[in-house]
Amino acid sequence: MTRPSWCVAVTVPLSWKATEMSPETRVTVAILLITVCTIAFGGLSLLMQIVRRIPGYLDNPARRALWTAGHAHAGVLVLFALATLPFVDQAGYSDGLRTLIRVLLVAAPILMPLGFFLSIVRPTATRPNKLIWLTGAGGLCLVVATLLLGVGLLV
Repeated sequence: MTRPSWCVAVTVPLSWKATEMSPETRVTVAILLITVCTIAFGGLSLLMQIVRRIPGYLDNPARRALWTAGHAHAGVLVLFALATLPFVDQAGYSDGLRTLIRVLLVAAPILMPLGFFLSIVRPTATRPNKLIWLTGAGGLCLVVATLLLGVGLLV
């Protein structure tokens, strides 16, 4: 089969070889995959709040917004960690720095949603409490891990 004249063949050489995942990364990925079940349970819990019209959720816009954000961030950040963890073993870093990156990638989807959920636990609360700072801590973990991993892949 021939290529149409308008189609250009492009080959992109990869600077790293596909290798087997390290035991540390494999364990981290396994733990994150198991947490997907807790995120699904959290989604079901939010759905039940709506279906059963439980007071303090539908009638509390701040709580509803923060809990929705917590659930969404948990899912997205776990998927991000799962997508990036295989690259940790390819980074040109020591084992200690790779471990730090793994820990930070796991900490982000834990801390950020916790901040959203725990900052407005009481059904009558209309403003987040001081635990909202956990969202910033989770964001910082994400930024540091992503920067370290990106730089490590360029080295």
